[in-house]
Amino acid sequence: MSKGGVDSRDYDHRVSASGPIRYRSDDEDSARWLGFEYRPGDVVISTRSKSGTTWMQMICALLVFQSTELPEPLGRLSPWLDWTGIPAGELYARLAAQPHRRIIKTHTPLDGIVLDRRATYIVVGRHPLDMAVSLYHQGANIDRPRLRQLTGQPPAPDSPRPPLHEWLLRWIDADPSPAQNLDSLPGVFFHIVDAWPRRHDGNVVLVHYDDLAGDLEGSMRHMAEILGIAVAEERWPSLVDGATFAAMRHRASTLAPDPADILIDRSRFFRRGRSGAGREELDPAEMAHYHARAAQLAPPEVRAWLHHEPDGVR
Repeated sequence: MSKGGVDSRDYDHRVSASGPIRYRSDDEDSARWLGFEYRPGDVVISTRSKSGTTWMQMICALLVFQSTELPEPLGRLSPWLDWTGIPAGELYARLAAQPHRRIIKTHTPLDGIVLDRRATYIVVGRHPLDMAVSLYHQGANIDRPRLRQLTGQPPAPDSPRPPLHEWLLRWIDADPSPAQNLDSLPGVFFHIVDAWPRRHDGNVVLVHYDDLAGDLEGSMRHMAEILGIAVAEERWPSLVDGATFAAMRHRASTLAPDPADILIDRSRFFRRGRSGAGREELDPAEMAHYHARAAQLAPPEVRAWLHHEPDGVR
């Protein structure tokens, strides 16, 4: 049994108990956190891809600036620290120069980040099947040659992808170590399994995508309370409206996370904004198979929360 009672494996990337674990991919390196200097009040948003990252960045930015008019594009205002498309020194300098409360994005699990008691860590979770469908569609919206150029990878032809249904079934069955593929099904569960016991630490908060979708104003008010931000009552309507999916899609040119122009169409980043797409793709037998796989990867309370079941532990 590994962390959280998960019947899986002892991941070989857990090489040190004295520091954060290093996660690397073609365009990410969590070691960049080692050079980051925290300030009191920093907000770190840690998510898996396509799990509400940009949404939570926007919510935090609206609360910090108390206005829908942000001082610069969201991707620059709240940069992705792990992404190697921007040199680390340049990114550190940009963050150091920000005079306001900082909001930093990461796709690294919390065990790969240098944690600081002065910061607040917001971990956003989403139903894995919905996240996977969104990830599939996002894959078709990335300029791969430009991405490879920015991250120093050699040119390579893009392979055609299978239809969504076939791809999703393969995704469910794939069994890589999270260290090798954090956006796999094991990686999605691992991200939350790692954060789950930390939710009692006082500066780690778990937020579910469906709660944002179901009660955006209530979620934003709760987030303001967590961050210690006072908002005048008359400002709430405009701030909540600014965080709606429709408003964000309308402003995709400045809100989509694309600081280096790797998205083919920024408006396509905000594709659907509601839950259920993954479950719509699978028949009952395939859903049963998915739940059997999930039971191998996370304990019941984590599955109940991530699947947003009524009896889930909050």
